[in-house]
Amino acid sequence: MQKLPDDAVRDYNSLPTPEGEELKILLNKLVVIKLNGGLGTSMGCHGPKSVIAVLVQQIEYLNKTYNSNVPLILMDSFNTDDDTQRIIRKYKGIDVDIHTFNQSCYPRINRDSLLPIAKHCFVPDDIEAWYPPGHGDFYESFRSSGLLKKFLKEGREYCFISNIDNLGATVDFKILKLLLDKREASPLEFVMEVTDKTRADVKGGTLIKYEDKLRLLEIAQVPKDHVDDFKSVKTFKFFNTNNLWIKLSAIERVVETNSLNMEIIVNNKTFANGLNIIQLETAVGAAMKSFEGSIGINVPRSRFLPVKKTSDLMLVMSNLYTLRNGSLVMSPQRMFPTTPLIKLGDKHFSKVKEFLTRFPTIPDLLELDHLTVSGDVTFGKGVTLKGTVIIIANHGERIDLPSGTILENKIVSGNLRILDH
Repeated sequence: MQKLPDDAVRDYNSLPTPEGEELKILLNKLVVIKLNGGLGTSMGCHGPKSVIAVLVQQIEYLNKTYNSNVPLILMDSFNTDDDTQRIIRKYKGIDVDIHTFNQSCYPRINRDSLLPIAKHCFVPDDIEAWYPPGHGDFYESFRSSGLLKKFLKEGREYCFISNIDNLGATVDFKILKLLLDKREASPLEFVMEVTDKTRADVKGGTLIKYEDKLRLLEIAQVPKDHVDDFKSVKTFKFFNTNNLWIKLSAIERVVETNSLNMEIIVNNKTFANGLNIIQLETAVGAAMKSFEGSIGINVPRSRFLPVKKTSDLMLVMSNLYTLRNGSLVMSPQRMFPTTPLIKLGDKHFSKVKEFLTRFPTIPDLLELDHLTVSGDVTFGKGVTLKGTVIIIANHGERIDLPSGTILENKIVSGNLRILDH
């Protein structure tokens, strides 16, 4: 493994901003793709864990403002496709061209026999025996769908790919201008947005140089005795946001020449009945080494705002953000550009339904730095949290915070219940 060269990651703030008529020209070279194959089961959701309405609003605003025609493409899986089709039907007739395609469907493998657990190939009859093989399947599935060829014929040059649950992944004109800048020494085929690693991101994939190629290194690929090195903020300063900008003609080339090379991730799972199975998956960013002219761009943290847990949901539902033209904008009243670190106990807060019953309204978080909540805790309306707040109800105890409570740099533990008289 080689030291990451200075020019491997460019500073977002150094990129020029396009203006005027150039904006429309840039947008008409772009395709926006969202990875929409996940179920959101970790938060107790069923169906696409998506914010399709927000995405449509984003793209519609771009198209109307700049008189452009940016299409929105959703990569679904067999888990999410039916729900997605039902959702997008109501957007017919608006100023957004929406397309969908399905990623592949692979059989789960019995870990003991190493044979597929599926008894036949009709997926709906035995859906638990099948799985979508990670978002690295994007390249082959996108080409097979016919959409890649369609967009190349239209003269489009780049796609912007991101996870659908990353609400910070919006179209960025500065990055798009860099991609289409003819003054670049060689065309950029693959750009990965990275951002500064914090202690909350130590497991995130990072950029390395190996065999003279930039590539993505995931924690699953790291030997156990080097995991601490991987997690070090000093050793690896950046982590992958999974916001990717890729040249469409380069995707066609690497797929057709069979030069797409991605590490296989072995994902071990256990069913409720005790059956141990294996899923073989790939990650979309792992294809970086298959492309020429690959770089990273160190972007602001605001471009990485995933909603994978209820603690993330709490942030985006709070007064820290407002929705403007389909994009989340941090409140100017927040004194720091970083978001608070929030940890909610899994037993009582991990599912959306229970989370919402414990927060009738989301507290004021404008001055919050850190929040830890554990145990049977319920918040009243109009609560304000500032600084570092830790609330712990031990086993058998319960804490009900009254409406209007203001906590600043406080630890609350034990029992606290105030009942209506």
